[in-house]
Amino acid sequence: MNENRSVFALDGVVGMLIATVLLLSILAFLTVNAMGVQSAQATNYYKIKDEKSIKMFSTENAKHVVTVK
Repeated sequence: MNENRSVFALDGVVGMLIATVLLLSILAFLTVNAMGVQSAQATNYYKIKDEKSIKMFSTENAKHVVTVK
């Protein structure tokens, strides 16, 4: 018989429950943070200036975005 048993082993039902609780807590943390970012950025309006001179591949395209306060 297998005499090498442990009460604190993380296999079986206990391990599955720990993994499920861990994954659900990570999901809750990320959801709360995403809602916070979304509510902070919901009133962050911007305007694009001089849109005719924007090139498709350019590193200077970020200069055309102006924040409206």
